[in-house]
Amino acid sequence: MTDKRMTAEQVVSELRSGMTIGIGGWGSRRKPMSLVRAILRSDLADLTVVTYGGPDAGLLLAAGKVRRLVYGFVSLDSIPLEPHFRAARQAGAVEAVEYDEGMLYLGLYAAACRLPFLPTRVGLGSDLMRINPDLRTVRSPYDDEELLAVPALRLDAALVHLHRADIHGNALCLGPDPYFDDLYCAAADRAYVSCEQVVPTEQLTPASAVLVRRHQVRGVVPAARGAHFTSCDPDYPRDEPFQREYAAAAGTERWATFRDRYLDTDEAGYQRAVADRNEWTEVAR
Repeated sequence: MTDKRMTAEQVVSELRSGMTIGIGGWGSRRKPMSLVRAILRSDLADLTVVTYGGPDAGLLLAAGKVRRLVYGFVSLDSIPLEPHFRAARQAGAVEAVEYDEGMLYLGLYAAACRLPFLPTRVGLGSDLMRINPDLRTVRSPYDDEELLAVPALRLDAALVHLHRADIHGNALCLGPDPYFDDLYCAAADRAYVSCEQVVPTEQLTPASAVLVRRHQVRGVVPAARGAHFTSCDPDYPRDEPFQREYAAAAGTERWATFRDRYLDTDEAGYQRAVADRNEWTEVAR
């Protein structure tokens, strides 16, 4: 079996501008942030991003990397609306495809099943059809009921972050919710998994928690604290003070300082800056 370990930079080198990229996690929970930060350091642009969005969407929008955003929501959880997303949406700076959370799931599921669409009643009689004029309806061949046809969300690449993985691409979810990360991988032509720790295959227990299988995965990226500042329970919670600093800086003169300190560096530099910040905060207390 193949050793699929890669660096974040190697993953990004396989991506191309204009691609459709799915990003796993949920809001500000278990996002593949080290991979997102690697995209920020690259020259990738004109991306379509599919996400239950959090700071992944916000950072990529702030950096001008996203042309089209397909989302069920974009939130920081404890902060209801992601500030960079709000600014981009209000300015009309991104092509927004706003779906119901269940519709996004059905779009990913359709792609995973290699179907062109899946039918649903969700959205009928609402403004979803008005704000998404490309959506179509179909008639049931059994009772002639009109249903909304949710198009498949086929991904060129998927990025997810899980707790443990082996070198072959089997990956374990130890948290309370898988957040559809397996569907992102199944819906993609290529999937990349960052993980807190790479372990021998026999340590991926319980087997029922193995969410992603090796045949779905092109690359495994060892990335301790790679979900920071989002949560990666039970390994670590969301860094709420850091998230508040991020949100407060967004859209203000402080953003340049924040970007210079935390983002205009490699991943090791980011993690050092976060550690220095936390150490300084503890001393100040």
